[in-house]
Amino acid sequence: MISKKDNAINNILSDFEEFANLVLHQLDSLEKLVSTGDTNFPDGATKEMLVNEKKLDKLEVKISDKIVNTIVLYQPVASDIRKIMACYRIIISLERVGDMVINIVNFIQNIKTPKVYSELSEVVSNMLMNSSSMVNKALLAFTNDDKEYAIWTIKNDAVADEINKKMLKKAIKKSSDSDENKQLLMSFINMNSVVTNIERIADHATNIAEAAIYSIEGNDIRHAKKVE
Repeated sequence: MISKKDNAINNILSDFEEFANLVLHQLDSLEKLVSTGDTNFPDGATKEMLVNEKKLDKLEVKISDKIVNTIVLYQPVASDIRKIMACYRIIISLERVGDMVINIVNFIQNIKTPKVYSELSEVVSNMLMNSSSMVNKALLAFTNDDKEYAIWTIKNDAVADEINKKMLKKAIKKSSDSDENKQLLMSFINMNSVVTNIERIADHATNIAEAAIYSIEGNDIRHAKKVE
């Protein structure tokens, strides 16, 4: 017979799965929009993403409350506490990933010279795919107790940073064109904001992977210099 404590923990993990899948869906929707190379997104697509963002906000509060109540009411054993505290850390990072998805949509739509975005959209798309993959693998590390996926995610963070630098160099190079003007510079600023938010998604994937390792081993590596 399943105890009330086990039911409570299973309920948390079920809500967590719904939350994680919704964030992954948001990332997938963003990937599709970015891959078009267009700055004008369909109203239906952006509206759905805004609705999903509100769902994520509500789910985060719901899961957080359940975690607190479970700890207070059932006093779970150490391994269960690690699992649900890791879950709590992950939903915080996932909620921020969700915020960044919406930020990226807004920044792209505010680009005043679509040509700039069109020329760089392939680089942005590749970077976003890498960051999304990191989030996905970090979540798999947590749900499957897979330390190797967690380590892969943490080490791959440097790849996202390197792509960011390459893109900025390309943007600076293009800014020397004779048709440079205020709107062009504003577009570069918005492009930089897009890239920065994508890079932060990868950073949060790393946070998720670190929480997964904490859940698996009880080892907090957040301030370690490197992962072996």
